[in-house]
Amino acid sequence: MIPILIAVFFLVLAVGATLLFMWRAKDHGPGGTKRAKDRESRLRDANKRLAQNPLDPYALFDLGEVYYEEESWDRAMKAYETLTEIISRGQARDISQFEVFYRYALSASKLSLSEQAFKGFSMARAINPKSFEVNYNLGVIEFDRKNYEKSIQLLQQARIANPESPAVLRYMGHAFFRLKKPKEAMNFIRKAIDLAPEDKESLYTLAECYYESGQIEQALRIFSHLRPDPVMGPSACLFAGKIHAEGRKTQMAIQDFEVGLKHQTIRPDILVELRYHLGTTYLTENQLEKAIPLLKLIHSESPSYKDVNMLIGKYQELNTNKNLQIFLMASSADFVALCRKVVLTYFTKAKVKVVNISVNKNEWADILVEVNTPKWSDFIMFRFIRTQGIVGELVVRDFHSHLKEVKAGKGICITSGNFNDEAKNYTEARLIDLIEKERLTVILNNVDAKTAAMTSKK
Repeated sequence: MIPILIAVFFLVLAVGATLLFMWRAKDHGPGGTKRAKDRESRLRDANKRLAQNPLDPYALFDLGEVYYEEESWDRAMKAYETLTEIISRGQARDISQFEVFYRYALSASKLSLSEQAFKGFSMARAINPKSFEVNYNLGVIEFDRKNYEKSIQLLQQARIANPESPAVLRYMGHAFFRLKKPKEAMNFIRKAIDLAPEDKESLYTLAECYYESGQIEQALRIFSHLRPDPVMGPSACLFAGKIHAEGRKTQMAIQDFEVGLKHQTIRPDILVELRYHLGTTYLTENQLEKAIPLLKLIHSESPSYKDVNMLIGKYQELNTNKNLQIFLMASSADFVALCRKVVLTYFTKAKVKVVNISVNKNEWADILVEVNTPKWSDFIMFRFIRTQGIVGELVVRDFHSHLKEVKAGKGICITSGNFNDEAKNYTEARLIDLIEKERLTVILNNVDAKTAAMTSKK
């Protein structure tokens, strides 16, 4: 009889425990919270239980759930963080561990707490490695950490669960692009754009992929399309301008850079690049009056930016000296025309006849003239060298050889830069005069007046 009573006792105890478990799961578990209660009632009940036991897992779950539902992420994270510690000790097994770790991680992610989010998602993934949300969020975290290979692996797992997710396709495409795999990136980014055409950042990256793959026209078409966009527009204008400048379409490049600078909001790094490239493109078009103010603006904000300081020093003087600007930067025809003025006015009270002109690429021009004065007559060879740098002995030697070929009695070698010591030493015992920048500047400042005076006499 006693064994029977003992058996009945344990049976009743087991049934009671099962009913208690079911009651807790129904009223307090993840799937059975009394959702009919309003917020205040749920919070009051949870806080009342926590006052009696601060580590009550069911009260913590209810508390976290209320805050999670209303997106009060900091308070939700605090509740779930305590609950994760309890679960990790093997307690409250009837509460969904996956849901707790996931909600803790998502709350941390919303608060930009990357380390805590990574930890929570990793714990959730250990429970359910096929979860789309977990794999996607871990993939995004690894992307932000620049671990692009790991990011792609996790995103591939998310894609198995949801092949048409624009967000997954987008991050995969961007990750492949960061790994310098533009062709692979294009496949995913194009699919992402088809599903989410408003994603202008991905459209911009697609253009970069085209550019890196050598498909310049396709890239330029997208960058040009994005120029008016308030967010991506400045960057698109910068890229389009660079492409046009590389193709020597300088007027189109200038237009791109100018449109970029008209945007209301421009990232500081893009702003300085737009100004720099616009300024240097103006220089190629000899528009110094537009280039110099831009370069000075860059220098005032970023004194060490690239070669801005050098460019200002080089071109500021040219901006105030039109003939020096022609000497260094104008077309060959304008350069030669200026040189003709110099040789025709170089000797006072002389008749000068130009015999021959030869131009070596865009580096220098040689002009042979016949000079007749009341006291002497001779053939003189001029060499005008278009540089602000240092001219060495080899150029002077070449000039001397040319003098002997044409049987000129004397040579005059002129540069807007300076001659080095070897060049000066070479000419000491030879009939060659060297004229450097300082003296050339004086000549150029007076040449127009002298030419006008000669014309009036005629």
